[in-house]
Amino acid sequence: MKIGVHTAFSGARYLLVLQVTLWGAVAVGQHSVALADYVVSKPVINMYSAPSPDADVVSQALYGTGVLSLEKDGEWIGIRTGDQRAGWVTAADIAPLDGDYAPDGRALRIAELSANLYREPSVTKHAPVLNLPWEARLELVPGKVDEAGRWLQVRLVNGQTAYVEQGNVSTDLPVLTIDQTIQLARRFVGITYTWGGVSSYGYDCSGFTQMLVRQRGIIMPRDASVQARWSGLAPVERKDLMPGDLLFFGENAAKITHTGMYIGNGEFIHDTTNTHPGVQTGKLDEMPWTKLLVAARRVK
Repeated sequence: MKIGVHTAFSGARYLLVLQVTLWGAVAVGQHSVALADYVVSKPVINMYSAPSPDADVVSQALYGTGVLSLEKDGEWIGIRTGDQRAGWVTAADIAPLDGDYAPDGRALRIAELSANLYREPSVTKHAPVLNLPWEARLELVPGKVDEAGRWLQVRLVNGQTAYVEQGNVSTDLPVLTIDQTIQLARRFVGITYTWGGVSSYGYDCSGFTQMLVRQRGIIMPRDASVQARWSGLAPVERKDLMPGDLLFFGENAAKITHTGMYIGNGEFIHDTTNTHPGVQTGKLDEMPWTKLLVAARRVK
């Protein structure tokens, strides 16, 4: 068990959230918080440090994910996500949760970088009703499969139904090996950098590594500096690096500002604003990375 305190500044006051976190192995896919009372109703929503669109973005949450409300301020609601991140969202971004959405046995996860949902089992008759990113959650309507086995009917957060092609979703949520995780990571090369991003519409550096580690069935904290201090990771010397190890960069070990994943042969994959913003591979012996590498960690 890991206990910590997170504060989200809101004008002249603080939203103080006591976090009691059981970090460890879980089913992969962005998971819902315990005792969720709202569910994310848009493909990806921004979470702000204060109840204002002018505040900085601290993270995001994905469609179908259950969140816990903490405080309200007009049209803004302070929420907490399953990775214990707190932030403010507009009331229009989430819907009150009446029972469970996408409970065990009926949960689907988007298994492609993005997927379209349609009002009927056809890609040509009408425009998509939704486009959802990797890991967004949907609820399967049991028994509603077309004769060819191509289409599944799903219930949306608003109670309406739609259709998704079976090849775009996963029900088993497999836990990946390190090699499989690295193969997956390469699929995201070229995805744009987005500060606070946690989706295939755009990640930031720690959102990307957090997602990759989650595919191995492990919940990891959100920010790079916190990840480097997390008890679930063990220190590794640069000479002993192995594929899957996490790399942390900054001025020094006390000022970590960037992270990536080592993929072998002196290379790593990361989401960076350097040169051309987005997910890309880099080489540890090249500048500026060889100078900025201050820590390496391995999942225990």
